[in-house]
Amino acid sequence: MVGVFWAASEPVGAAVMGCTDVARPGVEWIRCFMNERTLVGADLEGATLQGTSLTRADLSGANLRDVDGRRTKFVSSTLIGTDLSGANLRDADFTSADLTNASFQDADLREARFFRANLTGANFTGANLDGADLWDANFSGATWTDGVTICAEGSIGQCK
Repeated sequence: MVGVFWAASEPVGAAVMGCTDVARPGVEWIRCFMNERTLVGADLEGATLQGTSLTRADLSGANLRDVDGRRTKFVSSTLIGTDLSGANLRDADFTSADLTNASFQDADLREARFFRANLTGANFTGANLDGADLWDANFSGATWTDGVTICAEGSIGQCK
């Protein structure tokens, strides 16, 4: 019975240990609670953030290129000018996040939630938004997935 307990707890311990690692390229924060963290300008390129909660965090100007952020929660976070190019953000939650001038170039955003998010001036060139929840999101001035269309002022919930 003791062996079963150890085997079952090993992944949890591994995840908790990674959660104390310093922000750096390739860091592995899996199922971590990083709520309200200030990570302005942080370089997290290629990091694994699966299932991590970054609710109300400030990641303005951060480098999140090529991160694995599946099921990551960025609820009410500030990601102004953040580079999320090439990121796997499938099923990520950006509800009420400020993503002004963020780059999602070639990102996988399938099933992501952008409910009431501010995406003013964001770049979605080549991004996959299949099944994404765009309800009440502001796309004013955003570059759409075709890389050509610029969303009109007042584009709420869709690019017009």
